[in-house]
Amino acid sequence: MPSPLISVVIPAYDQQKQLPECLDSLLAQSFRDFEVVVVADRSPDSPAGLADAYAARHPQVSALHLDAAVGVGVSRNAGAARAKGEYLLFLDADHLLPRDALQALADRLAQTGPVDVLLFGHTRRHGGRDWPGGAETLLAEAGPEVFGPLDHPELVGAPALAWDRLFRREHWQHRGLSFPDGRYEEIPPVHAAMLTAGRVAVLPRACVQLRRRETVHPTGSPGSSQFDIFEQYERTFALLEEVPAPDAVRDALFVRMIRHYLFVFDLAGCVSRAERPQFFHRAADHHRRFLPAGHRRPAGREGVKFSLLAGGAYPAFEMAKLSHIAKGTLTGASRRRASV
Repeated sequence: MPSPLISVVIPAYDQQKQLPECLDSLLAQSFRDFEVVVVADRSPDSPAGLADAYAARHPQVSALHLDAAVGVGVSRNAGAARAKGEYLLFLDADHLLPRDALQALADRLAQTGPVDVLLFGHTRRHGGRDWPGGAETLLAEAGPEVFGPLDHPELVGAPALAWDRLFRREHWQHRGLSFPDGRYEEIPPVHAAMLTAGRVAVLPRACVQLRRRETVHPTGSPGSSQFDIFEQYERTFALLEEVPAPDAVRDALFVRMIRHYLFVFDLAGCVSRAERPQFFHRAADHHRRFLPAGHRRPAGREGVKFSLLAGGAYPAFEMAKLSHIAKGTLTGASRRRASV
């Protein structure tokens, strides 16, 4: 295999002062055939001096300086352009790797041969506990064989994260993949990489731990907002017009999109009260525009949400949410009385 095998690209946004731990976990890896490209722009949360200090002490680390505050996406693009490895791994300052993580990835690649995308698991640390990521079951069910992305539509519809998979650099460059401006910048390139891949494999074990205190990346490009999510998914569905995809893939991406919209909409502090009607109606418009033929809504309360969104019924959606909260409160009060 070419050397280095893996290029790790890290935008140096470090609001929680976690970048040293991230870099230390990389430098402690048992596998050594990798490089780290730390990209520091002019953001006040981007510690250029720290990046330079690590680069001065560790030959595997290089610091790339950008002359403006450009955001996560552009920083990742600059790091990918500098990278020399056969595979790209995009991390953030709030990630940690177990000591054998890169060795496990290298061993899996030795088994599979070259693949365009290698997906792996992750954990999230919150409240002193580790929680499994959202795709562990899907990874376990995919099996050990190399496959095409259309063979497992459910993996195309997994959360679009840039840091729970390796991308073959040749595939990334050949397809002209890049992170766009704005928040939720991972969505288009992750989907494009999967949909245009020739060979995909999985490693069903956690190789990265996320310690982020916020659910979405805290630093978008200048002028970014939560509403960027709609343009990012529009890019994904525009790609489906160019890449032949069966109904199952369209449906998986559609469900992922609607779940993502509803998650952001419900997340406390994510969409302001004044913006909620506009966000809801943008989401309802996408439900109408991108609804696949033969789509069946999920069961249970999630299906009710899908139905209310499909009808553009914002007041009914809010009332249903309040009713659910009130019901939960009353149920909790009843349980407390019963236990007295």
